[in-house]
Order: sequence, then C-alpha cells, then structure tokens
Amino acid sequence: MITGELRSQIDKIWNDFWTGGISNPLTVIEQFTYLIFLKQLDDRQKLIDKEKTVLGKSNKKDIYNPEQNKLRWSYFKELDPENMMEIFRVPQTDLDNLTAFDFMRTLGATGGKFSQYMRGATFMIESANLLDRVVQQIDKLPLQNRDTKGDLYEYMLSKIAEAGTNGQFRTPRHIIRMMVELMQPQQDDLICDPAMGTAGFLVSTAEYIHEQHEDWLLDKRFRDHFYGEMFNGMEIDPSMLRIASMNLQLHGIENPVLFSGSSLAERNTIASKYSLILANPPFKGALDYNEVESSLLQTTKTKKTELLFLSLILRMLTLGGRAAVIVPDGVLFGSSGAHKAIRQELVDNQQLQAVISMPSGVFKPYAGVSTAILIFTKTNSGGTDKVWYYDMKADGYSLDDKRSVIAANDIPDIITRYKNIGAETSRARTEQSFFVPADEIRTNGYDLSINRYKEVVYEEVAYEKPLVILEQIAQIDSERQALLNELKELL
Repeated sequence: MITGELRSQIDKIWNDFWTGGISNPLTVIEQFTYLIFLKQLDDRQKLIDKEKTVLGKSNKKDIYNPEQNKLRWSYFKELDPENMMEIFRVPQTDLDNLTAFDFMRTLGATGGKFSQYMRGATFMIESANLLDRVVQQIDKLPLQNRDTKGDLYEYMLSKIAEAGTNGQFRTPRHIIRMMVELMQPQQDDLICDPAMGTAGFLVSTAEYIHEQHEDWLLDKRFRDHFYGEMFNGMEIDPSMLRIASMNLQLHGIENPVLFSGSSLAERNTIASKYSLILANPPFKGALDYNEVESSLLQTTKTKKTELLFLSLILRMLTLGGRAAVIVPDGVLFGSSGAHKAIRQELVDNQQLQAVISMPSGVFKPYAGVSTAILIFTKTNSGGTDKVWYYDMKADGYSLDDKRSVIAANDIPDIITRYKNIGAETSRARTEQSFFVPADEIRTNGYDLSINRYKEVVYEEVAYEKPLVILEQIAQIDSERQALLNELKELL
C-alpha cells in the first residue's frame, strides 16, 4: 500500500483530470494508463539504445526508429503544452501521419500484450495544460520498482467509486486476497478468471506467490510458466481489458493470456483447461439462449448470468481443478429449476467443499447485495460428503457506505479454520463455522443458504409481573418527589 508523498502524487493526478473536465473514473484511469504505457515504451527503447552503445548491438527489436524521435516520451515531455498537444492531436506528416497516440495503437505485438488491445482506444484529453500537468507528474513516478508501480496503479483503481453496468463492480482487495489464500495456488496451476474486470484475482495470486513462495521463481521451468501461460483472463469490456492488461504488466506479469469478448459466448469453447479458477462473475443480467454457448445450457437451462458462469467454470476446469467463486445469495436458495439444477450439479456430481456467507455491506458503496463464496472441485463423479459453512459477520471494515477500518475481522479466522478444516467436525451449528452433511442438503431441496442450517440460541429473559413493575415505578416516583421537596427547602 502506498503512503505519503506517492499517495499525494496520485491524488493530484486524479484531481487534475477531474478539474480538467474528465470526471468519469474509468476514463481517468484509461487515459492515465495510456500515458504510463507511452512512458514505458520510451524506457524500453532507452534500454535497447544503451545495449547498442555498450555492446554494439541489441537482440531486441527497436520500438521507435530514429525518424520517430518526436513521438517519444523523452522528447515531447520537454515541449511547452501547446506543442506537446500537437504531438498527440495533429498527425505528423513527416512521420507517416502518426500522432503519439496513433503510434501506440499501431504497434501490435511489438509493443507487448497491452498494445494488442488498443483497438477502439480513444485519446480524451482536450486541454494542452492538463496533458502537460499529467505528463510532468507521471514522469516523476517511480515506475521502475515492480511493487511500487503495482501498488500505485492499484491505488488509482481503488478510486473507482461507481458500479459498472450489468452488475459489474470491483471486488474488495482483501476479499480477493482471502480467496487466494484459501485456495493456496500451486506451482503447476493454470489460473483463470472468466470475468476478469481489472484482473484483481490474477494480480493477487501473483503477489501471493512472490510473498509466500519466492523460492519457486528460482526454478527456470516455473519462471517460464509464471511469466508465460500461468495467468489467464477473459473480459467483455475492451476498456476494462486494457486496464487489466496494464495492471498485470505493472505487477510484473507481462505475458498473460487474455481473451476479449464474452466468456459465455458461442465462440468460447474452452473446456477442461484450467486447474484453478477465481472469479466474481456479474450478478445481474440475462442473455438470450442463442447468445450462450450451447453446452452451458445442458447443465442448467437459464438466461441468468450468475448461473451460466457457474456452468462455464465447471466446463473450463480440469478434472481435479478447483474454484472459489462469489455468488449472490439468491444462487444458494433460488427456487427455479435452473437454480436447483446448478446446486444439485455441485453437490451430486462435483465436490462442494465450502460455503462462506458474507454480510451485505462487503460490496458497499457499490451494492448492498448479500453474497457468499462457493469453493468446489470438479470431479464429474461426486464426492460431496459434507459441506463446511462459515458465517462471516465482519471483514475488518464497517458495513456502511463509508467502509471505515474497524477491529472486528473474521478473515484471519476463516483462513485458519479452512486450512485446518479437519478440526471443525466437532463444532456445533450455533457457532460461526460448522459442517452440514450432504444428505441433509439433499433433503432440503439442495438449499445451500446458511440460515437453513445455522442454529440460533435464544436466551430466556424473565420479566417481572406488571403489578410488580408498577409498584417499582411508584417507589421510584416517591423517591423522586422526596428529593424534589428537599431541594425546594434548600433553596
């Protein structure tokens, strides 16, 4: 987490965008992302130039040729605001009619993963003075250190204060981290988020590996896997895809496997590929049957995206693959045939391991919906003997729109208990965590809601009879009157 001066720098950049007329949070982040990428391109060219100077050659392909010098960050950052804006707004006739922004969009594979998702990108900064202020401030940011540049981008992303469309909103970082720690990513995992958003789950998984298993990165085979095919994501929103790509890149994941478009669409036929899926799919929304890949409807025939994503995740998991997925509470107890079908699939044909119920304020200020985390393993042969439940009451933040830091936090207890789940068998249903036999879930129509199984202990409270209470009130009133009379005599 960034603090102090760096935090103030990001706040100032954000405020400059807003006062400069760019008030949509996602637009701010996207424009910020483009400028960071331009600086990175120039920094990469500097390294290539240095290699040529020191070694006489470089094995890396040039990003800029000598004629494109004025499109480089190190050149235009020295210009006055108006001339700098010309580099972005006026095609340079001597450079094949390219602006600095056009150049970035036409790089393709040469510019790395991020530049491959530039189709449809638009430069939105209209003010020369705003462009100059932001360029000068970005130039001072410490973008060389992986942890620092990743944290500063995460801080910028945390400023998104509005929900997106179709139920999309940013998953709190501490909830993501809890899910990653519960799943304990392994060296050979192929990880995917089919509703990637800003790539929070993938980034958090990479951070977990750096913090918990730094020694893995000493092995060349794992390094190739980590920097190659380990991290996979799908995103329907092109703007979000660019933001996610930059987020991954700034966290040191420069070659993720990302797919643009709806993961539920007919053209997505990926099956039995990923060993770990972490996701918070869109809660709201419905698709026509002809828009959905047909195999998903065989598991549960529905138009609801939250149910379709569970079907999709089961299809994309390898045999033995595991998943942690956030779902709205309605998925747990919905009475429709589609709701029951997906729950029956998880309990009878796969191995449902845990249901972690979260309080409704976890996603505020974006939404007040109650949610739960489902943890399951794909077996295609059943295996659900009993399901572990946890009733999360606090996540370390107040459950109102302010989400202020508080002392109460069940997350450490959840992680500890799940890692030692064998010791949970003796816990009563009056406690925060307990087991429920799969047969009991079947008896209850595959209802997975915690309230169906949690027992509440009511303490008996004995009250005095009304006549006794009236006598006590009269006695208190008499004492009050006596004291009042005594006070009058003193005055």
